[in-house]
Amino acid sequence: MSQSRFAAIILAAGSGTRMKSAIPKVMHPIAGQPMIAHLLQALEPSRPAATVVAIGPQMDDVARTVTPAQTVVQDLPLGTGDAVRTALQAVQGRLAPQGDIDEVLVLYGDTPLLRSETLARLLTEQKRSPAAILLGGMRPADAGPYGRLVPAPDGSVLRIVEAADATPEEYAIGLCWGGLMLIQAHHIFELVDALDRDNAKSEFYLTGIVGMATDRGLPVRVVELPVEELIGINTRAELAEAEALMQSRLRRRAMDSGVTLVAPETVYLSADTRFGRDVLVEPNVTFGPGVTVDEGARICSFSHLEGATIGAHARVGPFARLRPGAVLDDEVHVGNFVEVKSARLHAGAKANHLTYIGDAEVGARTNIGAGTITCNYDGFDKHRTIIGEGVFIGSNTALVAPVTVGDGAIVAAGSVITSEISPDALSVARGRQVDKPGRAAEIRARLRGKNR
Repeated sequence: MSQSRFAAIILAAGSGTRMKSAIPKVMHPIAGQPMIAHLLQALEPSRPAATVVAIGPQMDDVARTVTPAQTVVQDLPLGTGDAVRTALQAVQGRLAPQGDIDEVLVLYGDTPLLRSETLARLLTEQKRSPAAILLGGMRPADAGPYGRLVPAPDGSVLRIVEAADATPEEYAIGLCWGGLMLIQAHHIFELVDALDRDNAKSEFYLTGIVGMATDRGLPVRVVELPVEELIGINTRAELAEAEALMQSRLRRRAMDSGVTLVAPETVYLSADTRFGRDVLVEPNVTFGPGVTVDEGARICSFSHLEGATIGAHARVGPFARLRPGAVLDDEVHVGNFVEVKSARLHAGAKANHLTYIGDAEVGARTNIGAGTITCNYDGFDKHRTIIGEGVFIGSNTALVAPVTVGDGAIVAAGSVITSEISPDALSVARGRQVDKPGRAAEIRARLRGKNR
């Protein structure tokens, strides 16, 4: 279905005072990425003609995160109306009737749960029955701080009353503004420019344009949308609630795609976690950003994965840690208390317990014994370890990088490897065992004598 061309303005200048944080509010993460990134991703399928993000001073990290969206700086915190007025300068020449943008969609950057389908519904409703202003409304269980939508007898909206300015009768209204406002472009400048600061906070409230529109005979309507998608985040407690809702959504999506989560409520996903079919995830697993798991793999309990790629039918854990740059090819086994970082294990390789593999390449079908360490850091620089195919590394081996172990080599348990090992060689790098018969009894006798 064709849509009118629209510009999206995202309000993200708030510092998040109630978060008690040095981090801008919209940069706090939900499911492994800043909350504003979720909103931008929800916008993508609707293909806005322009996206402008209003930020506050010294919010360079926000500007970097929202790229390629354009940013404008609201120098003083004069309210949402002022933020929109500032953002409109970026698209002023493109607004109808002279330009190609028919409508302006205003959103809040702290609504990470908003879905693409909901935005499409709002845009479709405007196409079906155009209004000067179309509002996204909701009915929260606790209306609390949300602006109330004061209805007209015909079901349209007369005005939005901020909670701080509401009378007792208005405060009791259950239908609230959910932070979405779709405004026809040829009306927006005259409405925003007419805003004043005659309110409890002495700010330019964007919501004030609704009353002005109805006073001018312009139609204002509301579409009621899901509450859980529109809730804003202002406190750490609300951040935790939003995380729980997002995790529930991501878990359902994974299971619907053919993933088995044995205990879904104990598995934590990132927004970009990708699974193939028939992946099985045991309880108490955490997926950080940047993880892909191919079909048939099994992720065992208490494992932590971030920035890792896991091949088909591989097995990870329990109690494994995969750090950024870990690549496990098909049918690789990484077991309990194994850590992998910036390393690739080729098909069929195994490191089943108590091992650190960092900055390394491990060949196909190689077996890494318990207690093996790639000593990749010399105090100044990182170095790589290259292990060939079909190698056997005995338990408690230290591989001091940079070092190469050739195909088919065997390294004896307890070795400290500092030089290249040729293919099919046996390498023993440990002190020779010396036995002295009877000396243990002599030592015990001597020690007993000292302790009397």
